[in-house]
Amino acid sequence: MKVNNSKFVISAVSDKQYPQDDLPEIALSGRSNVGKSSLINAVLNRRNLARTSQQPGKTQTLNFYLVNTDLYFVDVPGYGYAKVSKEQRQKFGEMIQDYLETRADLKGLVLLVDARHDPTVDDINMFNYALCLNIPILVVATKIDKLKKSAIGQLKSKIGLSLDLTQSQVTFLPFSSETKINIDKFWKWIENSIK
Repeated sequence: MKVNNSKFVISAVSDKQYPQDDLPEIALSGRSNVGKSSLINAVLNRRNLARTSQQPGKTQTLNFYLVNTDLYFVDVPGYGYAKVSKEQRQKFGEMIQDYLETRADLKGLVLLVDARHDPTVDDINMFNYALCLNIPILVVATKIDKLKKSAIGQLKSKIGLSLDLTQSQVTFLPFSSETKINIDKFWKWIENSIK
């Protein structure tokens, strides 16, 4: 997909605020500081459209980004960050769950995991939860520019020990926001998911 224009549309906390134009939506999920904002900026070829933060856990709303006039990327709050209170985490969880389980326009989920580390318990829980939703899932291993080439080759089998990448609705993709490696495969998955 060629991105001609993209823009931030709204930060929403409930369905009353979600866009009502029935365009397909792709949710982006992952732990705090995994690189969601960097990925959004990289694939949309925009420097600061999605704000990257030095403070993990800062995204506290569902952020909708319009891509051309074709679809929305929906950046959901990161999980697993200790400085966010238990009460806040529960609130985020309910908001995310409500969106993922009830949004008819949701066509797929991009789950970001840090390529440098094994998937966390939160990553595994999110992956298993997404499987239950029965939507296409793209597991993106971020920050692969920080790995040795030999480690990249073993990445799928390493992550596959924690996440069942053999499921029919699951696709796996190593990615770097710095080098934009596999960006064409990312867009191919998006196009197939929103058809």
